[in-house]
Amino acid sequence: MRRIGLVVNPIAGMGGRVGLKGTDNKVEEARRRGAEPRSPVRAREALEHLHEQGTVEIHTYGGAMGEEAAVAAGFSPTVVGRPDGEETTAADTREAVRRLAGVDLLLFVGGDGTAVDVAEALESADADVPVLGVPGGVKVYSSVFAVTPRAAGRIAAGFDRTERREVNDIDEDAYRGGDVTTELKAVVEVPVGEEVQSSKQIGGGTVEALAAAVAADARAADATYVLGPGSTIDAVKTELGFDGSPLGVDVWRGGEVVIADATADEILDALGDDSRIVVSPIGGQGFVFGRGNDQISPPVVRRSDVEVVASKQKLDDIGVLRVDTGDPDLDERLRGWQRVRVGKFERRLLKVV
Repeated sequence: MRRIGLVVNPIAGMGGRVGLKGTDNKVEEARRRGAEPRSPVRAREALEHLHEQGTVEIHTYGGAMGEEAAVAAGFSPTVVGRPDGEETTAADTREAVRRLAGVDLLLFVGGDGTAVDVAEALESADADVPVLGVPGGVKVYSSVFAVTPRAAGRIAAGFDRTERREVNDIDEDAYRGGDVTTELKAVVEVPVGEEVQSSKQIGGGTVEALAAAVAADARAADATYVLGPGSTIDAVKTELGFDGSPLGVDVWRGGEVVIADATADEILDALGDDSRIVVSPIGGQGFVFGRGNDQISPPVVRRSDVEVVASKQKLDDIGVLRVDTGDPDLDERLRGWQRVRVGKFERRLLKVV
């Protein structure tokens, strides 16, 4: 019987929906803005799918760090320890990992910061345990995460080999300021599977013609535009005549910025009868929703038309599109063939998987 270790970072991802682009040193601010814990829900979703796939033993840390999600998903977990206080810390994550170093697979729920803590704790314990991330954070740049929580459950139940993959992280304060530079933090063993995501590729390249076409359409339309993060959409914002939030979501309507660097609730309140989301897939991964743009929440998506834009080169590199909104029903609705705008008039079909 396979022994699965589970570590949940309960605060990971709280900053995303409220526009903080991360939760490092921002937990209280996230709560002040009304953020709700995201990782426990993601953990339960992965574990419920794991429970359906086969018989495994769950070994975990107490309370919100794994025990609660495991019990809710139908398991009777072995609890190897508990956090010191009500507010969990990175030290609790590392201690949990050290105590779980004898399992067959370590399943963790969080973002890149959690991945770094897991890798460093395994190294300090001199343990070569394979790991798999359940995406629960705002920053998910490392190539150690499953593409969705459900995919993590499937992979954990059925993998038969592993490979070395990268753990990357970025400086969140610099990220909030628009500077994105990844740093390789560790290399760990990860199960091999088609549903393990690639590392986020950060690349340049201009997309002026595409941006100009999108901006021209926006100026001609009587609509509210929700403009996502990233360099491609930043070029659209420049064409519209304003300095956008390169890693945030801006709302534009009628020739002016309605809200800059908006939160999920602010976007929802700003939507009109005709609302359009413009996003570009993440290079190397293909995610349209669920990576770095949690402010574009499921309620926002449901009330808006979605336009995906990208360069031809980016589409050639990624091959497929992906979504991970946190709402399985919405994800299912979004799957299928999507028209991606690649020029003034030209569009290309790409499948959302």
